[in-house]
Amino acid sequence: MKIIAQNRKAFHDYHIEEKIEAGISLKGTEVKSIKEGKVNLKESYVTIKDYEALLLNCHVSHYSHGNIMNHEPVRARKLLLHKREISKLHGKIREKGYTLIPLKVYLKGPYIKAEIGIAKGKRVYEKRERIKEREADREIERAMKPR
Repeated sequence: MKIIAQNRKAFHDYHIEEKIEAGISLKGTEVKSIKEGKVNLKESYVTIKDYEALLLNCHVSHYSHGNIMNHEPVRARKLLLHKREISKLHGKIREKGYTLIPLKVYLKGPYIKAEIGIAKGKRVYEKRERIKEREADREIERAMKPR
């Protein structure tokens, strides 16, 4: 498994409750561009519309050797999930505060997969507390290192 892109900001902004693996329906130049690592997951999210899971606002740059048939950088991409999984996700996101966000895009064999997280937003004070905890841990590590 080779990780191509990660959404690190998601772990800072959300509590990730559950992770799900999904395939992505892509065009040829998108596949080549993603394999080059030209994908950005910032500000992207997943929505469910007409019993289909769609990845929105995911930016995949143009393929460098593409021609006039190159793809659009930002478009809705269909996620490949079973109906059972889609209905489960739809039920979860209807609850207040829950959303679906892509956590990473990776290669699994010849396939490009996306890891989606069922997430609940963090409050500002929770983010600050986490930052303080990390800084305190770093200070402890620094103090213990010379000994």
